[in-house]
Amino acid sequence: MDGKFKKVRGMEDVLPTHSSIWQRIEDTSRNVFSKYNFKEIRTPMVEKTEVFTRSSGDSSDIVSKQMYSFDDKGGRNITLRPEGTAGIVRSFVENKLFGPEHQKPVKLFYMGSMYRYERPGATHNREFHQIGCEAIGAISPQIDAEVISLALNIFKELDVKNMKVEINTLGDEESRENYTEALVNYFRKYEDELSEDSKRRLDQNPLRILDSKDKNDQKLVANAPKIQDSLNERSKNYFNDVLSSLDALNIEYVIDQKLVRGLDYYTDTVFEIMTENEAFGEGETTICAGGRYNNMVEQFGGPENTGGFGFAFGEERAVALLDSQIEDDQIDYFIITDVKDKEPNERTEILQKALQTADELRADGNVVEVNYQERSIKSQEKAAKKFNAKNVLKY
Repeated sequence: MDGKFKKVRGMEDVLPTHSSIWQRIEDTSRNVFSKYNFKEIRTPMVEKTEVFTRSSGDSSDIVSKQMYSFDDKGGRNITLRPEGTAGIVRSFVENKLFGPEHQKPVKLFYMGSMYRYERPGATHNREFHQIGCEAIGAISPQIDAEVISLALNIFKELDVKNMKVEINTLGDEESRENYTEALVNYFRKYEDELSEDSKRRLDQNPLRILDSKDKNDQKLVANAPKIQDSLNERSKNYFNDVLSSLDALNIEYVIDQKLVRGLDYYTDTVFEIMTENEAFGEGETTICAGGRYNNMVEQFGGPENTGGFGFAFGEERAVALLDSQIEDDQIDYFIITDVKDKEPNERTEILQKALQTADELRADGNVVEVNYQERSIKSQEKAAKKFNAKNVLKY
């Protein structure tokens, strides 16, 4: 095949052999979201670049390295969405969903394509697909716990095993400022030993150093100050209420003080759901993540103290978890048509009778495949077997 007609690197076709798994993930998610009274929202694939730079922060890898941004024909700088939350908060404010006529929190879920320019891997591409939700308009530790429960229930319905919740708090703005100062004071002493990325983060967002994958950085992180030492009473109490709410739901969790997430808008609770699965090799991998953001609505011009909490997971990663569950398709009827070497009028009569029968069977809810080609009976019988047909009719 001529290379100019091949798909763009980092973009993948979802073929019929796998689309049933995608549909199962999406249908299961919709069903669980509905039980928690979340409604679907669909935002544009493209937003003004400021939507993401304002919310995610210039120090995040998404903004600094991975966004697909370009000038359109009107000279406006626009970006293919790299994540779902910012566009939903923009829509929440622009459409005044914070108004008194809307019940709080406003509970929204979404599904769709996202785009990040990064090295393609086994379970992530430059075009990838996310499913997620946002509960916007209320600040409550019980909401945090309930949404974490929702995420777990989606994966439980998909028969995912060996899940673990890792959780942490970043505290409120005051606590985060105190912790940032403590980290800067600590890492300045070892600045020459930090990786280049961490040196940059030291001036832009020191919390991101805790998330570094560099082995030498990780050694320094091991002795870094802990967030719990910088939390004020309000933040400590809020996090304790989140944990006690998870306890009330019988959800087990592990507190990971290095968990900060990759986006700058998070406050208070952040979490990840981990699992072990042969699809990802040895060790644990993150299959879902999210957290609370209490200042983001205000940044978009909405009311102050309009908190939000949400999560997202990548469909590609979920598909990898369920890949072993692919089952061979089965149809209800295969209709064989004996039209080879027949006169035109007789051939037309047989094919139209098969067409009518198929239409009647489908009206009763059956899945039907009809042979409309001039093939031998033997080849059609082989085709019926390939389709795993429960019943075979012949005309």
